Amino acid sequence: MPTVNRVVILGAESSGKSVLAEALAKQYQTVWVPEYLREFVETRQRVPQQQEQILIAKAQVQRESELLAQASQWLFCDTGPMMTAIYSRHYFGEPDAELAELEQSHGYDFTIVTAPDFPWQSDGLQRESAAVRDHIHEQVLNLLDEREIPFLLVEGSLQARVEQVQFALSFLLG
Repeated sequence: MPTVNRVVILGAESSGKSVLAEALAKQYQTVWVPEYLREFVETRQRVPQQQEQILIAKAQVQRESELLAQASQWLFCDTGPMMTAIYSRHYFGEPDAELAELEQSHGYDFTIVTAPDFPWQSDGLQRESAAVRDHIHEQVLNLLDEREIPFLLVEGSLQARVEQVQFALSFLLG
């Protein structure tokens, strides 16, 4: 079975992660892993509580595992445990030990960060504000730098972002 490279797309709320993941999957004729948190909020009609953060992160990782078998060369993941932990820190303080461990241990072959460079849009319960989006974006960049995790910051239109990723992924294959 050929190797599948797992690519995580990190970013604050309303920064285009889902749209980019879907576009990249289409471009590379593979599958993508939607953000489980979105489904959680829509199904329960509420935001998660502190003790549910680990369940959300585990569900996200489980969906990655399930879709890996269907992926062709790339698996694009709309978020990862790191984002769950960052939001957990923002809203509740330090994440529980199990979430912190999952955040540290679950890695990816390539990391993309979406810039918050277009107008913020509310989409109901899951979105808070442009100010929170900017704060979380800084937290993502700081954590990646602190952990020395290389990443590609994508900016601009969807097409520009796809082209930036294509350029970077061509080097991963090279």
